Amino acid sequence: MTTTTPIKPRERDTVLQALVAGVVPRVGLHHVQVGRAAEVGALVKDIDRIADGGSSCRFVIGEYGAGKTFFLSLMRLIALERRCVTIHADLAPDRRIHATGGQARSLYAEAVRNMATRTKQEGGALPSVVERFVTECVKEATEKSKAVEAVIDQRLVALQEMVGGHDFATVLKAYWQASEDGNEALKSSALRWLRAEYSTKTEARQALGVRNIIDDADVYDSLKLLAQLVRLAGYSGLVVVFDEMVNLYKLQSSQARNQNYEQILRVVNDMLQGNSQGIGFMFGGTPEFLMDSRRGLYSYEALQSRLAENQFAAHGLVDMSGPVVRLQSLSPEELLILLGNIRSIFALGDPERYSVPDEALSAFMAHCNQRIGEAYFRTPRNTIKAFVQLLSILEQNPSAQWSDLIQAVAIDEDEEEIEPVGDADDDELASLSL
Repeated sequence: MTTTTPIKPRERDTVLQALVAGVVPRVGLHHVQVGRAAEVGALVKDIDRIADGGSSCRFVIGEYGAGKTFFLSLMRLIALERRCVTIHADLAPDRRIHATGGQARSLYAEAVRNMATRTKQEGGALPSVVERFVTECVKEATEKSKAVEAVIDQRLVALQEMVGGHDFATVLKAYWQASEDGNEALKSSALRWLRAEYSTKTEARQALGVRNIIDDADVYDSLKLLAQLVRLAGYSGLVVVFDEMVNLYKLQSSQARNQNYEQILRVVNDMLQGNSQGIGFMFGGTPEFLMDSRRGLYSYEALQSRLAENQFAAHGLVDMSGPVVRLQSLSPEELLILLGNIRSIFALGDPERYSVPDEALSAFMAHCNQRIGEAYFRTPRNTIKAFVQLLSILEQNPSAQWSDLIQAVAIDEDEEEIEPVGDADDDELASLSL
């Protein structure tokens, strides 16, 4: 039922700390991943397409707590294993895809700060990517008995033909020159420019001699340039992950929402038409963000026509070929395996140290089903959080009995139900029940 792979204490603590807080752990995802094989398989094909020089665009849609962030994190790990570079960021009120007040530049800067490679999965991989590009150029120059500068110029020709490519290439060349001269200040300035950390053109011109900076209007074009850079550095491609897209849905200004949706439409058109190479986008959002006809993506007619579901995918049939991937609910069997995996993490992968027997898992699921109903399959976050809390109590109180704890929680909830809960919606009630 459960994994018996040995788990390091540090990894165990990191995973459990994240799960009890209801967030996705940065490491150890393979210890808790279950189910959703069709969805994983579909996006793995996308990643392979990116690695082959193609492009991809997917919208991962699920309810709050359904596992979107976990799923996207898993996809990033798979992309790293396929020798891709990944960047990711969560949208927020101060981070959008389109803006005029620095919010789009802020999104780009956050994503690039989170750049990861297989050897630097925690982020901050931009310096190593640029360094690898320079190293590849030096290597080619040595093999072909050419000047390094000539090789760099030859490799950057393709970038200079793209929007914003001239300044991008100039900064990369400045980084190489700084490496040759041992000028750490110039190298730092080049990386700052690539991370979109310059807020004025004057400052960038004084530091690097370029006329422009990466600003709100340049974010998408800069991402495409970044994809070409990682390919020139020897990586397979670039996977861009933007989560919490619901923040666009929450924008009060219809003009601001539509401008962001126009940028999304541009991405969708480019990716699905194959106009870009070696780059793919994954967007995480809620059903409201996608389907609301007043404020969601469906309010923008061009996007609705491109993202509409296959009308034949009904009565249990699914279609994973379209740009929208809906996260299916976990089955009872999958959730049982998930609880077993969490139990194994607590025991460091040693079955001899399990704090509860198999019947405790079934009893806990029965408790959740009774208290929450079908919702706990759709949004497993609260169920996982409660189970981790249960095992934590048992670990810290060896004399406690799991059956007594579950029974006590059930009794407490029955008593709480006497009190009115006001106007809480269904999701809030689901959270309260655990």
